[in-house]
Order: sequence, then structure tokens, then C-alpha cells
Amino acid sequence: FVLLLLNSSKAAIGAKKDKSNSDVIPDQYIVVFKDNVDDSEVVTQDLERKHGVLREHIYKKALKGFSAKLAPEKLQKVKDDPRILFISEDREVSVMVKDQPKEEKVPRENARKPKPTPTQPPQSIPTGISRIGLNANNEGDGVGVAVIDTGVDLAHPDLKDNIIANKSCVTGTSSGNDDNGHGSHVAGTIAALNNSIGVLGVAPKAKLIAVKVLNAQGSGTWSSVICGVDYVTSNASLLNIKVANMSLGGGGLSDNNCGNSNSDALHKAICKSRDAGVAYVVAAGNSNADASTSVPAAYDDAVITVSALADSDGQAGGLGSATTYGVDDTFATFSNYGVVVDLGGPGVSIYSTYKNKSYATLSGTSMASPHVAGSAALYLKTNPSSSWTQVRDGLKAAGESSGSGHTDPSGLHPEPVVKAGSL
Repeated sequence: FVLLLLNSSKAAIGAKKDKSNSDVIPDQYIVVFKDNVDDSEVVTQDLERKHGVLREHIYKKALKGFSAKLAPEKLQKVKDDPRILFISEDREVSVMVKDQPKEEKVPRENARKPKPTPTQPPQSIPTGISRIGLNANNEGDGVGVAVIDTGVDLAHPDLKDNIIANKSCVTGTSSGNDDNGHGSHVAGTIAALNNSIGVLGVAPKAKLIAVKVLNAQGSGTWSSVICGVDYVTSNASLLNIKVANMSLGGGGLSDNNCGNSNSDALHKAICKSRDAGVAYVVAAGNSNADASTSVPAAYDDAVITVSALADSDGQAGGLGSATTYGVDDTFATFSNYGVVVDLGGPGVSIYSTYKNKSYATLSGTSMASPHVAGSAALYLKTNPSSSWTQVRDGLKAAGESSGSGHTDPSGLHPEPVVKAGSL
């Protein structure tokens, strides 16, 4: 079992200050241009010539701007340019693994052959998929879901036929292939194929877009995540991307104004992508803390935030055995909570696809979020013109309320648990 932990600051919300700067990357910044800048690449090149700036990423759709390392004297010169709206400090985001994943290696037939053929396990329905309900009449056919994560195993036989595009925002990698495992696990919960092998996803006919923003260690930066958001925004129409899952996080707060009041480039980028028609589903975090102290979970004006339910038997009613993280059909003891949380999803001992054509069992709000992302794809298949708020509210209305299949002894989780069977 693995608890995939999302970084969380210990800052308080509202007027209180963000007390944690431990994840700020020294001398690394995201420069955001004013909206009236026509061509961010031209302006970036001009700043490079004038001030010796060396950009890392350039943003054209979700933001107009770029990321770069800037020594203090160069930072001030860039700040003084009249075309600059604001500059954000770059920060770390990551998926922190408490233990090694419980990975199921795919057996190979006749190991003496030079190139043995992998033998996939017969298909089973994971407990999480069973818990939220299958929909035989809606499999999310053609709805694009971006997995903004460590990438996706592009050769996995239970995923590859649903992967229609991939992108890497991580230096040293050339594709969206997964070298960590986390993103592949998320992708399987969303859209593993309904075939004779492995597992089954919530929306098995949805299309996956693998966007690698985290490295092999499961860590990255705001600037790399914004690169992924920019790619999704740029290709939303072309690839029919209607949903994006982000099972990652770091310290931060929300101004509930798309980052314009507190110079938050990540928040601004997600809002722009939201306005392009993409519904963002994100993990609440695993610190047993208020989700408003970590981002993107805190961005209540832009994302659908998901907590984790502990379920051991794939059925409602609390009749299963207790899990490592709580009694059956109660919210996981590690799960973040609070007013920014919209929905709960199964997040304990979730079996799904993994890197290297294998499978693994993992726990965390990272695993809960894709249950909701897949459900969002189902909702958008039948309600294709819905806004992200209509998706959120539709899923909440169809969800399982407290006392109707799950309970909340902690008193911290009024949010309904997602249900997909009627979508």
C-alpha cells in the first residue's frame, strides 16, 4: 500500500499570511505578460536580448509569459518592463511516496525466449470502480481527458489504444511516457480499456492525453505544470480535451480571483484553461489538513477538488473490513478536508495500471481524483456543452450523500461521494 502525499503548507486562509516558503525555488520565476501583449514569444526574445535572460518554458495560451532563472539584478530589470503584469516565484510540486508501491509484475511466458511476450492478467473490476458504479450505456466515448502528471505508459496494453497524444514538459525527456508509475495509475482509473485484461476504467472509451510535468522521482515545478496546462489549453479544441486531472500539489493559497490579486501564475493559467472549456479535477491532498492550504486544491474558483474515501469491498454500506486508513466507507484518515472540497472518491488500496505494462495498488487523494475525472468525462458525454461549474454541480447532485452508503465520524467531510452509474 502506498500513500501518495501532496505537499501542503501550514498557512492559514483569508487574511493570514502564507508562512511556508520551503518549496520556493531560489532565483526561479514565472513572468506573466499583460493581456494586451500580442505575441509572448516575440516579447520574450526581446527581454532575452536586452537583459541576457535565458528562458526555460514559454507560454502562449494559458498564460502569455515565460519561466526563467533570474539573478536579483536581472529580476528587477524585467519587473520594470511595462509589458509585465506580475512575476511569480516558482515553487515545487510533487507526489511524495511514503512506501514503495505494491506492484504486480506482469508474468512472462517462457522466459528462455529472447523476447518473451508479456502475459496480462484477466480483467477484473477494481473496488473503486465497483464502488462508484458502472454505466453500461455511457463509456465516455471520444471525450478527451488530459492526465497532467508523471506521464502515462504509452505502451501499456490496457491504455495505449485510448492514448491519442502526449507531451513532455520535463527537461531531458522527449515524450509523455511514464518513468514513475503514478500517472499511469491515474490514467487507468480514468480510462483503462474494457477488454479481457487488467482493469477497467470509469470511462473506458474516453481518450487520454498524457502530459508529463513531473519527473521520475514524482516531483516538478509550477513552471513545468503551467507548461502542461498551456499545452492542454492550446490543444483543447483539436483533441476534444474536456477534462484534466491533476493529482499533484504544493504549498500555497487562493485569492479566489484567478491569481490576479496575489500574483499566482499557476492559478491564472488554470483559470484561462478553464475558460477554454476544460474542467479541472484535482486531489485535495493527504495531510489530514484544510485543503485550502495547498494548491491547486485551494483554487475554489477554478477546479473540482476531491477527497478520499476508504472502501474495502467495492460496495456501499460500511460492511467491509477496516482498511489501513479507516473503517470501510468512511473518509480516509489522511485525506484533506474543508470548504474547498467538492466531492469524495475511492482512494484507499486502489488497483490500476502502472509503468512498464504492469499494475499496482496505491492509496491517496491522487487515486480519488481520477474517479471523479472519469465521471466528469461521462457527464460531459451526455451534457457536452456544460461549463465546469455545471459539471461540478451535476456530479454533486448525482453523488452519494452522507448516511446513504457512507458515514463521516470525523465530521470534516460533508461532501458527497461520486457516483457514476446514472451519468
